[in-house]
Amino acid sequence: MYEPLSEFDAGSPAPSSSPPAGQASGSWLQQTREELALRPRLVVREPVPVTVLAVQRYLGESSGYCYDVTLWDGAEQDTWLLAPELCPLVHGNLLRCGRSVTIRRCSYRYLEKRLAAGLVCVDELEPGQEQGSPGELPLRAPAGPLSGDRKHYLPLWNNEDPYGDIWRRGGPGQEPSVDVTKVCSLLKLEMTGLSKITLPPLIVRVMHKSRLRYFGKAEKKTDYPYQAYFEVADHSGMMSLVLWNSLCPEWYNTLQVGNVVLLQQYAVKKSYVCRTHPTSGNAQVKRLPSLEICLNPRDPPPKIIILSESKVKPEWNLPAVKYQFVTRSEFGDLPHNTICDVIGLVIYVGRCERLRRRDDWEDFWIYRWVQMIDGTSEQPFLLEIFATSQPDIFEHIIPMSYLVCTQMRVIREHPGDISYKAYLTTTNESQVFITGHHKGRPYVTNEKVKSYIKWMKNQNEVEIEKKTSVGGYQPYPPTPSTFAKYCNDRKTEEILNTIGELKTIVQHMHYREHKRVAVQGIIAACAFVRNVSQAKMKIKEKGAFKENLSGRFGAVILHSPKRAADEVNI
Repeated sequence: MYEPLSEFDAGSPAPSSSPPAGQASGSWLQQTREELALRPRLVVREPVPVTVLAVQRYLGESSGYCYDVTLWDGAEQDTWLLAPELCPLVHGNLLRCGRSVTIRRCSYRYLEKRLAAGLVCVDELEPGQEQGSPGELPLRAPAGPLSGDRKHYLPLWNNEDPYGDIWRRGGPGQEPSVDVTKVCSLLKLEMTGLSKITLPPLIVRVMHKSRLRYFGKAEKKTDYPYQAYFEVADHSGMMSLVLWNSLCPEWYNTLQVGNVVLLQQYAVKKSYVCRTHPTSGNAQVKRLPSLEICLNPRDPPPKIIILSESKVKPEWNLPAVKYQFVTRSEFGDLPHNTICDVIGLVIYVGRCERLRRRDDWEDFWIYRWVQMIDGTSEQPFLLEIFATSQPDIFEHIIPMSYLVCTQMRVIREHPGDISYKAYLTTTNESQVFITGHHKGRPYVTNEKVKSYIKWMKNQNEVEIEKKTSVGGYQPYPPTPSTFAKYCNDRKTEEILNTIGELKTIVQHMHYREHKRVAVQGIIAACAFVRNVSQAKMKIKEKGAFKENLSGRFGAVILHSPKRAADEVNI
């Protein structure tokens, strides 16, 4: 079954004539692992296809990211490390959950930092056919990454989303009796905070919440390199509260906008001047900009207690969370960079796309385009929604959902060009909610939200549903009308590429990556083929929409003056 690599196994013992111990169990994975104990480098002579149950990503110790792959052979499942040269298979989504793979070569690696521990590394494999989900088989992935000192996995396609069981959502906990006479106001804390060794307790309301920030680096050994900040307020003003490191997995999903929190054993420091701040809908709340509250896992370990609303006393005079909802009819008058909140009925959801970040070639922002209506205009809202560290919501935005987006920014980059429509994009403090996630949110009492719900009750949902669609590519912002405008676009990285360079660019692009390029050539032939059927969504099953995309598109053949053989289809 196996053929040893001679350069590694010259001194290995001869293979036993009896079958390996794993043979009796019928598990190819177990048999292979036991065989690797005798020959740490093996070429599989009679490979057996196995199914990929999970692909999990984490930051490596040197540079780039590593991937652990959980495999199933029909009898057992095991998690093996993917060799660095195979990582492009994940980048292109060729190696993914539910697909079969044939492993041609693997090796066994001993871990020097873990006594009597080692791992199997996949050195060569061949992607196979789509297998789908193997029924109700429970996933038994390792608690943490196989190699290195990392403590947790990252999401597969971005770094800002919570991922894994470590991101738990806790309850309010045991509520102590609060001695209000010992509670300090935020204004008093700002005046005296840095001179105090022991800081008094605070009672504050969460007014805004940011998305997560992952700051992990290969050379740094922080176990949970995360940061998130909240804006909290009491009767005297509003201040930033920052969660650090392991407190993010513990508290980020628990703390929500509107919560009243008792804080004890915290630290304060001067505010970070480059941090963005939300635009508050409550104009009566004064911002206290000089200090910020820091919650670290230690020095000192904080005490965080969420108080139920029934325990909040009127004499505390905590400010209410207020919003700045605008209707579609009002949206046309808003200037560039205005911050607002919107609610509507989703009629179009684009596919997820990824935009490469400048600071690291393997890091991406993930986003999707959405259109929604609210009954006040014939025109829909156009929304560019980036991941807001709410994967359970972002991944399930579907047509006919009630969508609420807070702290959205108005974009009017080319007000004089009618081909550019104004749209809304998310900010660091944006929160997104869909049907099933609205209960108990502070915005449910807003008058414009109530007006929208009243409008929806009088609509024929069947007729609206006929106008909905999902998937496909939203070509926005549009390509500038002239090449001069294209060159002046600050989002354009390379001005002009040859057709030969275009092939290299496409080969290095990752799954779902979006990139706009310009090529120069002479149009040698142009053909038009009528679209047979438009891409439309018409099936709704179990609360999710299926895509039915078909059609034929024209092809343009460009011949470069220097390389006449190069062709590209668009």
